[in-house]
This record gives sequence, C-alpha cells and structure tokens, in this order.
Amino acid sequence: MKKKNNNLRIFNGIFILLLTIFGTFLYYNKPSTSNIENGNLQVYFIDVGQADAIMIKENDKYALIDAGNNNDGNLLVDYFKNLGITDFEYVFGTHPHEDHIGGMDDIIDNFNIDNFYMPNVITTTKTFEDVLDALDEKNVELNTPTIGEKFNLGNAIFEVMYVGEDDNDLNNTSIVLKLTYGDNRYLFMGDATDIVEENIINSNIKADVIKIGHHGSKYSTTENFINKVNPKYAVISVGKDNSYGHPSNKTINLLEENNIQIYRTDLEGTIISTSDGKTINFRTEKTNTDG
Repeated sequence: MKKKNNNLRIFNGIFILLLTIFGTFLYYNKPSTSNIENGNLQVYFIDVGQADAIMIKENDKYALIDAGNNNDGNLLVDYFKNLGITDFEYVFGTHPHEDHIGGMDDIIDNFNIDNFYMPNVITTTKTFEDVLDALDEKNVELNTPTIGEKFNLGNAIFEVMYVGEDDNDLNNTSIVLKLTYGDNRYLFMGDATDIVEENIINSNIKADVIKIGHHGSKYSTTENFINKVNPKYAVISVGKDNSYGHPSNKTINLLEENNIQIYRTDLEGTIISTSDGKTINFRTEKTNTDG
C-alpha cells in the first residue's frame, strides 16, 4: 500500500510539474499585442487608379484618407458598404485636387461622418464645390487640423505632422498623417513634395510603412527624407500606364537601393496591411474600385 501511495504522489508531482511548464510556455509565447485589446489594425490602400484612397479600421472604428477621382465615388461607396461600414469617425481630404477628393461628395452623401478635415485653402473647381455642397447638405462641419494635433481611432493614434496653406501649390497643402498602433507606425504623405519633406524632416517621422508622396513623383521622396523615415515598406498609389510617368525611376531606384519592399496599386490592386502592434503583414486583392 505504501508503495502504491508513493507512486501516486510521484505521478501527481510529475503531472503538476508538466502543467506548470506548459502554462509557463503559453504565458511567455502568447501573441504580443502591446496591450492592444481588440483585433488587428487594418489599412486598405485602395486601387483607385491615378488617385488616392486609404481606409483604416481599428476596433470597428473607421477612418478615410482621400476618396479617389470623381468616377471612383460610387464604386468606393459600394466597396465600403460591402465591408459593412456605415460610419466614419474621421475623414481627411488631404488637399483639394480631384484625384484625392473627387469621390468625396459620394462618401459624404452615403455615410455618417463624425469629423471631416481638409486644409484651409479654397479652389474654384466644381469638384471642390461638390464637396462643400455635400457637407452643407449633411450638416457636417469642415475643420482644418493643426500640426501636432492627435486623434484616437480605437487603440490607434493619428498625429498631424503637417498641413499647409500654399495656394500656389495645392500639393504642398497636403495633410500629412502619422498613425501609431502599438510599436508600428504608418506615414501618409498625400501629395506632399520635397518642400514639405524638408519642413518635417526634423520631426519624429520614423515609420515602418510610408505611403509615398504624390504617386511616386520625382518631386517627392528625397534620399534624406527616406533615410530619416527609414521604412521597411513603401506603398505607391498610382494608375497603370498613367500619362505622368509615375512612379519615377528616381523614386523606385531610391527605394530599392534602401532595400524597402515596394507595393504598387497599378501592379497589385488594393493593398491591405494588418498590424498586431508588433508585426506588419500585407496581402493584395483585385477590387472594383477604379472608375
């Protein structure tokens, strides 16, 4: 009897030890989320041809940066509705060029928008007037953010790195945004040129992912700027066989020389990046969003 009891105690001891080891293994090998409680950040760089449209989702909250060309508006509406989106907490029109706000009136007409931002500049184009009319019809206030201002989207944080008032070059009025999620950072450059890059180069612009400015134009993405941002990934929103020659060989060569992985909407369609706050992944899909 004593031998049986000893064997039982030994068995129980081994069982408890194994449970302890297994529990310790699970604890130290659980997925790291940097104290992020719900799901992953998702950033959609949507294929809208020679234009920009970026949708961000975190914790069932949504933000939109730009809305493509005029012909993309209804396609974007359908795409977002199919994703189950009804509300945008933040919508940013980086600057009032048609390839960034062309579809914005359709977005305003079809979704609830809590906060709408554009630079403090005025143009006389019908596209710009359509956006103002849509905002007025839905009683949505147009605001201009300030440099350094921050916005929470669930557990993600937007920070305004730049916004300009240069009526002579609307590209350089672009709202530049940095998005932080855990240890990961995204930098969205709008159509900002090297002038804006020089303006913000001494700011905290380091990022894992950069949305390249102005569709990869030779007038953006300088070597000094890329060295400061030091990204692992670059996304270029650009139209196939566009008449501007975007992206420029200068930009592509610079990114390749720095071993930065390049994603392009003209080659891969819509580019979807996910982050758990530590690790960033990408996938691509063809979408009916280029009008």
